[in-house]
Amino acid sequence: MATGRTHRPATRSRGIPEATVARLPLYLRALTALSERSVPTVSSEELAAAAGVNSAKLRKDFSYLGSYGTRGVGYDVEYLVYQISRELGLTQDWPVVIVGIGNLGAALAGYGGFASRGFRVAALIDADPAMTGKPVAGIPVQHSDDLEKIIVEDGVSIGVIATPAGVAQAVCDRLVAAGVTSILNFAPTVLSVPDGVDVRKVDLSIELQILAFHEQRKAGEESGEETAPAPPAARTTADGARAAAGVDGGRKGPDGDAPAVMPA
Repeated sequence: MATGRTHRPATRSRGIPEATVARLPLYLRALTALSERSVPTVSSEELAAAAGVNSAKLRKDFSYLGSYGTRGVGYDVEYLVYQISRELGLTQDWPVVIVGIGNLGAALAGYGGFASRGFRVAALIDADPAMTGKPVAGIPVQHSDDLEKIIVEDGVSIGVIATPAGVAQAVCDRLVAAGVTSILNFAPTVLSVPDGVDVRKVDLSIELQILAFHEQRKAGEESGEETAPAPPAARTTADGARAAAGVDGGRKGPDGDAPAVMPA
């Protein structure tokens, strides 16, 4: 099986827009569910509804993959699963290292979705000496002193940071210096990385704050009360939180809508 260090997905070289790339996992999740039910074909309307997008956008996205379906029949489910998996690089083995084995890191280590989607947890890393050698999800935790050695020996190109915010940047710098080129960041801070390194940020508190905003608005609408405009400083804070979460406050992106949030 190929490893993540020697093979890279071809999406950028083929000019697939980032917004389309962000939706491919949504299509794959819906298609996998259909495949598990032995559904042979699916129409663009049915698949779009299952993925939460409109059918015109789905057809445009699939056109970048060179997949147009068959009129009156739809799309072949198994072929699309393979095609999207290949485009996302999921037909390869991607060794992943998780740094920070607290409650969140331990939960991530035990997440079965990694293996089923082509990601192999190669190592669990923590700075606490008391954690060294302790098995978490069947994998012994290794000390952070060995981080660089582990990355090189296991050919790791994807790192997951689940540390406290105060040490996340230092961990990020070490990962990048050792050769990691993609980082999934769960720490509540913004990371600075050089060109050529991709970072995806998952901030659960921001997502909850956005939901709280919508709940408050719905409550105001149900009671018939007028919601007073927020003062300028409050609007700036809210806009900043939404921007950090990838929500554009209704403004359109290059392809017509705001980027999708990556599913869990």
